[in-house]
Amino acid sequence: MNTPKNGPQPIGTASIISLAAGKAYPLGSTMTQHGVNFSLFSANATKVVLCVFDPETHVEVAQYILTHKTHHIWHGELVGAQAGLVYGYRVFGPYQPELGHRFNHHKLAMDPYSKQLVGDLKYDNAIYAYDIDDVNADLSFCTKDNAPYVPKSVVVDTQAIAKIKIAPIKRELNHSIVYETHVKGFTQLHPELREQSRGKFAGLGSVEVIDYLSQLGVTAIELLPVHAFVDEPFLIEKKLTNYWGYNTVGFFAPHPHYLSSDDISEFRQMVSSLHQAGIEVILDVVYNHTAEGNHLGPSYHFRSIDNASYYRLMPNDARFYINDTGCGNTLNINHPQVLMLVMDSLRYWVEVMGVDGFRFDLASCLGREHYGFDPGSGFFDALMQDPVLCQVKLIAEPWDIGPGGYQLGNYPVVFSEWNDRYRDTMRRFWRGDDAMLSEFAKRFHGSSDVFEHNGRGPSASINFITSHDGYSLHDLVTYQAKHNEVNGEENRDGHQENFSCHYGVEGETDNEAINTVRLRQKRNFLATLLLSHGVPMLLAGDEAGHSQQGNNNAYCQDTPENWFNWQKIDWDLVDFTRQLIKLRKQFPLLCHKQFIHQPQALFDNGIAWFNKLGEPMTKVLWGEYHCKTLSVIVTGNLLENDIGAVPENTQALLLLFNADDTQHTFSLPKLTHFQAWACLLHTQDNTDGQSNVINPDGQYRLQSRSLMIFHCNFQGVEHDSH
Repeated sequence: MNTPKNGPQPIGTASIISLAAGKAYPLGSTMTQHGVNFSLFSANATKVVLCVFDPETHVEVAQYILTHKTHHIWHGELVGAQAGLVYGYRVFGPYQPELGHRFNHHKLAMDPYSKQLVGDLKYDNAIYAYDIDDVNADLSFCTKDNAPYVPKSVVVDTQAIAKIKIAPIKRELNHSIVYETHVKGFTQLHPELREQSRGKFAGLGSVEVIDYLSQLGVTAIELLPVHAFVDEPFLIEKKLTNYWGYNTVGFFAPHPHYLSSDDISEFRQMVSSLHQAGIEVILDVVYNHTAEGNHLGPSYHFRSIDNASYYRLMPNDARFYINDTGCGNTLNINHPQVLMLVMDSLRYWVEVMGVDGFRFDLASCLGREHYGFDPGSGFFDALMQDPVLCQVKLIAEPWDIGPGGYQLGNYPVVFSEWNDRYRDTMRRFWRGDDAMLSEFAKRFHGSSDVFEHNGRGPSASINFITSHDGYSLHDLVTYQAKHNEVNGEENRDGHQENFSCHYGVEGETDNEAINTVRLRQKRNFLATLLLSHGVPMLLAGDEAGHSQQGNNNAYCQDTPENWFNWQKIDWDLVDFTRQLIKLRKQFPLLCHKQFIHQPQALFDNGIAWFNKLGEPMTKVLWGEYHCKTLSVIVTGNLLENDIGAVPENTQALLLLFNADDTQHTFSLPKLTHFQAWACLLHTQDNTDGQSNVINPDGQYRLQSRSLMIFHCNFQGVEHDSH
């Protein structure tokens, strides 16, 4: 690539009229009255060249040197340019890895603010800024042009996208039922979708898919990453792909392979369709690292735009990256310009694309200052004061592998958090582990011991039994050992401790007794999840019996075996899940905004625990090491606003839990105003035909590894007795 001289340098037949000074803000490419404004931040660059490509062939046709710079922001306006223009940057500066600088103008850089990317990544040695065959590794310098091998940025008219109407949904998080799913995996095999919609945003927004979600009853979908991402070189070498998408190259651009055409408004149309059905959209976002990896990784954008500004580097040797993510690098969100990038990205997805919230991958990275994790970090403060972002749903994955990375319960008040303690506790309880009663009760209660200290309610806890990361629910009760051989890492990857159980045989079996227990356990998990205080998150496919064949780290398995199989659905389990969701919506007492404890007055919301004899739990009873039975009564008002509660609106739910491998007889607790209990749902097999019978003494026989849900209205008091 020849070094351009000052001024516009057309190559071939360029249609741009002229280059004007333009403006520093907004960053990225922005439509103007006369053309397109381009703006790029680089504090350490010596020259920035805007490169224009033919929209059909992607051959470079013109170069323009951005001669104007304001506060380290290089800018210019291409007069006559229009939406659809394909471009990238070549950024000049020192190549001194030991000082943190990795400028290489032979490497075309995508615009960090690009709203759309075109072209697939083609693996070639040219994608590296150094000569990968040189013994000096990244200290060497590569002069090969990477432009033929990397995606390129596209100018987008965002005002046209925002014209698609989206009906607002005003639903508080405590009433949400979240469904974690994958755009491609959920839609690729749907038999009723058109071929061009399968695996795409259009498929997810289709009537056929939305009907399924609506009938199931979920209120929000949480999508695995939809920001543009690429495959890691090591996966390409193994002929695998990054299925999950946690390898971002574009924080504003939708993943191109999820588009059924070249029109990115397809994403907003999907959100609009889901909103019409009352379903919100939450994005799983990755602002902790990028696809450029460690010091031996490729160069796509930040590395050759301004490595020392965009990434956190080792303080004693800037050649190397701080790796709090385990993915090779960590984005330097402490830098004000990088913080602006992330905030601009979040606002774009809310204001232009219409989403309702975000789940932040490895969120502890985002709250880490130079001295460690801080709930008052710059990023958290910026979110909390932002008039747009403070009103959307914010969910943290509250850990990373960096120092002090596990921060469950320590996030600011506006955040909810993935609660892995809930996951592990419920798995261990139903597996039949000893000494789990107290921990089970705390997690069922919404983990008040973790979240109540700073004034948060149960919705701070995102409860889940399974997620994309780990076993599916079916595999949780089918495998005791992970089976990740197809990932090509000799089964070394993935979680080592899954708290799973196969109940007699590893893997699938024709043994009817084992399959019966497994099905009962799946129902136990689903019922516990959807009846616990906190926000339930259901992994897509768990309600349908989806299996990953024992793979607990299926991040690279973009295969039919890993996609939602619409032809092989356990409809009985789906129906059971529907009933649970309907029950949760029917009783607001399961969705309290604030933590409830022992009721202090007659109509107070309350929660009370009992042993199987119907006796109130005591410190001694909580400490019974081998006990695996427990019951709980939750009381509350049917109305959202329980001010001025009256008896006819006061309800109670009684749940009996038997995690033992033997049958137990429960004595139902005797409460003055709650006596006529009616069965709502249970997980028993009904083999004896007596599963719903309470004997005259108020006793109930509960099958091994099962639970029971009863309901009762408030009884026996006059209106004026309150």
